Amino acid sequence: MRQNPQGGGRLRPVDLARRHGLSTQAIRNYEAAGVLPAAERTPHGYRTYTPLHASALNAFLALVPGHGHGTATSIMRAVNRDAIGEALRLIDESHAQLLDDRRTLQAVEAALRDLEPVPPERGDTFVGPLSRRLGIRPATLRKWERAGVVQPRRDPRTGYRVYSAADVRDTLLVHQLRRGGHLLEQIAPLIAQVRSAGGVAPLESTLHDWHARLSARSRAMLSGAAALDAYLDCRATAPDGAAE
Repeated sequence: MRQNPQGGGRLRPVDLARRHGLSTQAIRNYEAAGVLPAAERTPHGYRTYTPLHASALNAFLALVPGHGHGTATSIMRAVNRDAIGEALRLIDESHAQLLDDRRTLQAVEAALRDLEPVPPERGDTFVGPLSRRLGIRPATLRKWERAGVVQPRRDPRTGYRVYSAADVRDTLLVHQLRRGGHLLEQIAPLIAQVRSAGGVAPLESTLHDWHARLSARSRAMLSGAAALDAYLDCRATAPDGAAE
């Protein structure tokens, strides 16, 4: 029952697999996971698929780059059980996360622009003077230290925290981002990048890559939306029972 996979009628697992460079086991796994509608079976028990399944696979593979494998799987499961509202909610959440990521990037760039230079001769300082400079409590600095975003050394004689020029730079950056409403767990990866880069200046290429990744996700979400819309149309026009 071999037929042209580009036309109508029945398709074998290998027909779907070859089109996307997948294995037939991957096709079976996607069906078992609910990404694809359940396949029909021949009298001998072999799976057969239809253009509806091909459209579902196209939609899933288009959704993955923008939404991630887990969310794309959840979207397809929801569609295949006719929970369209749930699928659209998941898509909306991904877009909201992307917007939040863009706002975070803008806040990071603004914080880096506004970051005060730290003169080397003023680099080493203690909790009290630094907290007064920022207008925060010493307990806040200790909280940031526990969160790993600031890492002052200890004076070996007194045990007091000593903030180097780099520590002060990190603290100023954390302060700017916290004022923008960002959580410590969101700030920690950025501070780690600042430390690994050896300062703020080398982060220009990192920020450029961050912009590029967000733009790529946006484009991928557009492609995923188009493929999912085509699948929804395919389900709406499928023969009775074909979308079950």
